[in-house]
Formats: sequence, structure tokens, C-alpha cells
Amino acid sequence: MPSNRAIRSTGTFRNRSLALALAGAVICCLSGCFTDKGAQEQTALAVRLADKGVTVFAAGDVADCSNAPAQRSGAAKTAALIAQGLGKDKNAAVLMLGDATYPVGLQAEFTNCYEPTWGRFKQQTYPAPGNHEYYTPQATGYYGYFGDAAGPARRGYYSVDIGSWHVISLNSNLKPAAQQAQLEWLKNDLEQHKTLCTLAYWHHPVFSSGGHGSSERMLDAWKMLVAADADLVLVGHDHDYERFAPQDGDGNRDDRRGIRQFVVGTGGAHLTPFRFRKSNSEVSNNFTFGVLKLSLKELGYEWEFVPTADDGFRDRGAALCH
Repeated sequence: MPSNRAIRSTGTFRNRSLALALAGAVICCLSGCFTDKGAQEQTALAVRLADKGVTVFAAGDVADCSNAPAQRSGAAKTAALIAQGLGKDKNAAVLMLGDATYPVGLQAEFTNCYEPTWGRFKQQTYPAPGNHEYYTPQATGYYGYFGDAAGPARRGYYSVDIGSWHVISLNSNLKPAAQQAQLEWLKNDLEQHKTLCTLAYWHHPVFSSGGHGSSERMLDAWKMLVAADADLVLVGHDHDYERFAPQDGDGNRDDRRGIRQFVVGTGGAHLTPFRFRKSNSEVSNNFTFGVLKLSLKELGYEWEFVPTADDGFRDRGAALCH
């Protein structure tokens, strides 16, 4: 039986041949015939991402019932979006990017605010802890609520395979010794899962134009993921949406081997202002609750920011893994 890498390499070669054939295509209209390179590239990308893939919904900074009951909270609105998506695709998954509850991650907050909203799809949820979880000592509310789904030994990091993708949940709240153990685990995990497409997620952004700004606490993990040719990182913490161009380990744009980071702190807690625009920030919005919808394909991914309001801000695109 060939390895997953071999299977994907064969598919890449076959689709690349088709893409090259499309490169000679000519588009004709009333004014004549011409070659449209941009249209060719988009057509070739669509061909290479033609498989159905697996759907993933992601957001962080979720359930805050301090100013409204659960049924009228921002979390209820984003939960309705996700529940609708799960109703259409029973195999879809949910990534919770930290700060599941406010203000301090008590068990009562999970019971009274998270459970009536995002708890509706708890069985499909893969969580990561945020700083508000740890405002309760040892994040006992978080680990008590999610149990084994939060990872072994209450350390807050683990990995799973979703479709053909390797998906890694990390803990950005650890003290130095525990953080070093996490990095050693991450190195081993990446060596053992050499898949074409890799996604990692945690709470604190390495790059952000939001109020909290960029954080170096996960920079070593970012560099390790870049070296392993990972493709996507999802984070929260800043209560906004921001998409970055692919970046290398030093934050320089690198479309060939860099990682694209999405900040998705729009899960329901109050939205917050941006500060100074960071390099390689491509799209941002801080007045729309919503979730990031990903279609994880064999050779790449499609993304769409889905707002809670029908006429709200949207962002969408697609890219290949490397």
C-alpha cells in the first residue's frame, strides 16, 4: 500500500499536466481573442481543488453572557451558523481557538453560556485553550468541560487527522518548562506525520494588527512549522478577523513555503479595535461576528469568512499546499 505522500504526489503530477494544458487556452469575446493569465491560473487552481474535501469551521473568543443571556449572545449567532453547516455536512469539524468563555473560564460559564451555544456541537469540536481559561487556576473549568477532547494529561496540546490533513492543536499559555516540552512534542509529531497539508491552531497570534498585537510566545512553534512545510495557522485572542499573506519564520512574505495565518477572534465576544497595521496583513475586519469556513482538500484549501448577518463582511479564496 503506497504512503499518503506517494498518493498525493501522483495526484499532483496528474493535475499539473492538466493545468499546463490549460495554460495555452485562449478566451474569446466580441472584441477578439486573448490570453488571460489570471483567469488561467484560477481555472487551473479550481481543477486541482476539485475534490469535495472536508469542511472545518473555526473561531475563538466565543461565549460571553455578562451582558446578555446565552440565547441572545454573540456566541448564539455564530453557533447558529455552525449548526446550519453541520446540518448540511455531518462529517464537518469545529476548531475552537481559545477563550471559550468569559470572564474567567469557570465551570459555571461553560454550563450556562458555552453549553447552550457552541455546546450544541461539542462532539464535533476540537478545542485549544486561551488565556481566559487559565484565569481559573489550572484551567479546571476548561479541562473539566472538554475532558479527553482537550488532549491527554491536561497539557492542552494534541494532533488529529481530518481528511487528508494533519491538524495540530497547541497551547499558547504554557510556562517555559512546559512550553519546551510542547515544542519537543511538536517536533516529534511533525516528523511522524509528513503529510502534504498541515494546519496548526492555538490562541495567541504570532502576527496581529489588533489591540493585543503580535506575540512571540509561539514564535518557536511557528518557525518549526515553517521548516516542516506547514500551510495554515489559525489563532484568536484579538477580537477581529485578519488574514495574512504567507510568511516565513522571520515574518517575511514567502509565497512558496510560508504559512498563511488567520486571526479569527470573532466567535461572539465583543469586537475590538485595530492598532497599527502589520506587514503582510491582507484583509481585516472588526465589526462582524462570524466564523472561518475551510474546505480542506487533497492538494490545498479554500477559505471563506462567513458572517452572522446576511449582508455582512466576507472574505474568500483558495490556495495549494506546498
